[in-house]
Amino acid sequence: MTVKITPFALGHYQTNCHVVTSGDDCWVVDCGYEPEELISYLQAEGLVPNAILLTHCHADHIAGLDQLRSKIGNIPVLCHESESEWNMSPMLNLSGLAGMPITASPPNGYITPGQQLTLGDSVWEVLHAPGHSPGSICFVHIDSNQAIVGDTLFAGSIGRHDFATSSVEDLRHSISEVLMKLPNDMTFFPGHGPTSTIGQERLTNQFVVHGF
Repeated sequence: MTVKITPFALGHYQTNCHVVTSGDDCWVVDCGYEPEELISYLQAEGLVPNAILLTHCHADHIAGLDQLRSKIGNIPVLCHESESEWNMSPMLNLSGLAGMPITASPPNGYITPGQQLTLGDSVWEVLHAPGHSPGSICFVHIDSNQAIVGDTLFAGSIGRHDFATSSVEDLRHSISEVLMKLPNDMTFFPGHGPTSTIGQERLTNQFVVHGF
């Protein structure tokens, strides 16, 4: 069965939020500011997500959650347990620091690193990749050679690690010992910017090549 990942760059931060489909089943991964385009796509395709998965709970990845759920239905929201309070806290989700505090509904459950998630006939691995935030997680589909990595790794760059809840040591480990262990030809979908492959970043991303 074909797995399709459709990104939408939402809001001022151009946060990549993803609709993942496998057969008739779908997820939304992250839902940022101004989610109208994503919602219109779901409605046009007749898709009702099984769940909204969060790579992490910074404001630009959660701001549209309640708007999406008000239009589509009371879809369960799942994240890493270490960020269980972040949706409700502008200081933790960083919107308070930007002077535009937002909150969203709390998660309905938690995703445990190492568990397998099933969407239609597809099976996904959950990897813990802290550093940008303590609960950053990645979703990997080995059979189609695709991964959604949030704000851990970008094409040509890496996630910010200067927030109070960030850790540069954790981010180094997450990139070198978690993401760089994936196949070179695996396509990854980051939280901002264009897609890339693990091999491309291994060769050309200066933060990967020279460290940080």
